[in-house]
Amino acid sequence: MMKFSVLHGFRGLFGLYREEPIFAIIQVYYTEIFFMKKTASLFLALLIALSFTNIAFSAADSDPVISNPYSDVDWHAVKQYKTALHTHTNASDGDITLRQSLERHLETGFDIVATTDHGTVNYSWSEENPNKFIHTVLKLVNRTEGDFDYLGSEGRFENGVSYKLEKDENGDDYLNADNGRVMMRVPYGIENNAVSVNAHVNSWFVDYHDNSVTQYEDAVNGVCTRGGLCVINHPGEYSKARAELHSENAYNEKDFSYRYLINKWAGLIEKYDNCIGIDMNSKGDDRTRFDRILWDKLLTRLSANGENVFAICSSDAHQANKIDTGFIYALMNSYDSASLKFAIKNGHIFGASHCIGNPDELYQIADALKQYYGETDLYNDIYSTACEMTEKVRKIESSELKADSRIGITWSCLDDYGYCIAETQPVINLITVDDTENTISVSTTDALLVRWISDGKLIATSKAGESVIDLDDYRGSLGNYIRAEVFGEGGVVYTEPFILNAQKNFGKSRVVDKTYFNLGFLDFLLPEIRNLFEIVKRVFHF
Repeated sequence: MMKFSVLHGFRGLFGLYREEPIFAIIQVYYTEIFFMKKTASLFLALLIALSFTNIAFSAADSDPVISNPYSDVDWHAVKQYKTALHTHTNASDGDITLRQSLERHLETGFDIVATTDHGTVNYSWSEENPNKFIHTVLKLVNRTEGDFDYLGSEGRFENGVSYKLEKDENGDDYLNADNGRVMMRVPYGIENNAVSVNAHVNSWFVDYHDNSVTQYEDAVNGVCTRGGLCVINHPGEYSKARAELHSENAYNEKDFSYRYLINKWAGLIEKYDNCIGIDMNSKGDDRTRFDRILWDKLLTRLSANGENVFAICSSDAHQANKIDTGFIYALMNSYDSASLKFAIKNGHIFGASHCIGNPDELYQIADALKQYYGETDLYNDIYSTACEMTEKVRKIESSELKADSRIGITWSCLDDYGYCIAETQPVINLITVDDTENTISVSTTDALLVRWISDGKLIATSKAGESVIDLDDYRGSLGNYIRAEVFGEGGVVYTEPFILNAQKNFGKSRVVDKTYFNLGFLDFLLPEIRNLFEIVKRVFHF
């Protein structure tokens, strides 16, 4: 993944946006709602127009050169390993012990698991190793309870499955179960920035933590300069996009708060090659329902500069019934942590989820299912879920529900206990790129639809199986990347993006606005203030 370093903001406790001090931001929103809404909106529009400097390149201008993140994958040799990169136990704020977590991961078919408790580096599954400071603080605020339950060298789970923990000559830890299943432990898993205002960063493969008051770049810099990999966790929670009711409002760059955060995250991903991207479908997708929009916003900026942004799915499981909500498939030739690190770093992964919480996506999927397969039970399930979301939005907007309500409804193929009820789950077997014909083909099994997205827009949908998109047919719709989503009865699988004309565009476009300036620790106020005023708008129907 190519990165190109341009302007980066001053890191500090009290930075200022060059033309917009924090108090002026508050004043703009205050006047917009109560006194001068039109004037403030015009002012913000002018500010955005002045600061917007990204140069978009349309693939319609010439035959695009397609950068395929899977070009080095030997599809005949690799195996796809179901991997959990974000999980919790009662060593931090999880409701389950390590033993219970690993038992459920084994039951639900995981091959690789990272234990990533807040501020707590995972060194072992066999021996107790909590961060005593973090655990004590969480216990004082009633965020964790119960005794630790590590595995020892061998034992038996409550479901009767016996296991042994073994260390390979490569230094990796494996859990070998008597039912023939094996799980590998990801080294040094942790959710960083435990003592922060939710600026969470997951990392792996490096022994790093800092439990002082830290922000995004502190953790990202600490991990990346030491050779680890990291990802920005569930950004919809930090940005408050989870509270939006409509897709068009989520990460709308006319909103100062969203534009600021998009600048911040885009700058981090560009600056730090080992910060691979974001977590864009997490847990039941309530918090992240609009984070695919953010992914596309980041991709639009970075792909115009010839760069990629990878994304993962995760469970962020604090309870057993959340463990199988989201995960990745890692394409690996060898079953070891070095191969896993290589796969994540180079985008040889697919994000996957059993849950979708975005109503617009669900309506699109329902329409395509009806077109290709008729009004099946799956169509009815997805369409009714989307309608339920729409009705809840209507009730919030009409004050039938409290003003701060979120949608909180998700289509899921999991039962109440967190087990997948679908008989099949979609699988991507092969991806082929033909630069001569300008085509990308995705071969799948147990899938129903393949959806193609570029610059945040759905440009094509086809029946799954052997789905081929000819980029020449979509010249007017293409931006500088395209990505695919494969949908089936068992959920969704996301490819990493294909960048168009990466070498030609590299270094030619600004990723971060000229006027961006890092607010440091104070930037958490922006989404809080915006969310507060949005609630006020709902209450008083502004």
